[in-house]
Amino acid sequence: MITVSVLTLFSLGFASAGILAIASKVLYVEEDPRIEVVTEALPGANCGGCGFAGCEAYAAAVINDPDMPPNKCCAGGPDVATRVAELTGKAAGDSEPEVAFRRCIKVEGNVAKKFEYFGIESCAAAKLVQDGPDACKYSCLGFGDCVRACPFDAMWIENDLVHIAPDKCTSCGTCVRTCPNSILELIPRRSRVMVFCSSQDKGKAVKDVCEVGCISCGACIKKCPAQCISLVDERIFIDHKACLAYGPSCEEVCVEKCPRNILRCLNPELMSAAPDMDPARYPEESHVADLNA
Repeated sequence: MITVSVLTLFSLGFASAGILAIASKVLYVEEDPRIEVVTEALPGANCGGCGFAGCEAYAAAVINDPDMPPNKCCAGGPDVATRVAELTGKAAGDSEPEVAFRRCIKVEGNVAKKFEYFGIESCAAAKLVQDGPDACKYSCLGFGDCVRACPFDAMWIENDLVHIAPDKCTSCGTCVRTCPNSILELIPRRSRVMVFCSSQDKGKAVKDVCEVGCISCGACIKKCPAQCISLVDERIFIDHKACLAYGPSCEEVCVEKCPRNILRCLNPELMSAAPDMDPARYPEESHVADLNA
């Protein structure tokens, strides 16, 4: 009986192997050899910043899809874009270099703690407990999920806040996708003005928890001559492309009109006023310093 069972299993295995071998020959699809060449030209970070699961997936897309641009590898930058363009016969094109930015200054706003959190050291886990331990439920939780997720070691935690090293940031977007409070945003490195708050509350609700939080009063929206500021899902956003196109002739009126000083200048050299005229308008925090690095 045992011998029969063994022979039966052996026969089934042999038959299955034969079927698989035949199927592999019949269904085999020859891969374009250029995919391997393009994959080798990419940095191999597999960060997902291009919108694909990894470098090989992007290489296949840029080879097989005539509309897929060769400059979507943010980790590789212009040099890699040029190389991929050469390998695929496409135009490299231009892209605006970006950098991750933290929309929260809870330390400056003296945001208090609702309770002491003793759970898993994770922003995602802490968020599940009453929207996190901070009085502002939109603040940077500071447990470092983004730091651990960053493939380029461009982030660190200090005073319960994440900080970003612009010279290391490749704008892959991994940190943005990881943050449960959406306080991280990719902005152009040349951005002129930015909102230093991610709150979606208004008026008294913000003032009760943060001394500098955005109260969505709309003063910046009304005064911006470029019409590049808007309220999206109860949160202020800036169309940086429109802001840069309009230029410094607006004299950064949005910054001047903000009653909470939550709109601030980022790049003094792109402003209408010299930095020494109003140093308070140019924050010195690490997450905005040297954006042009």
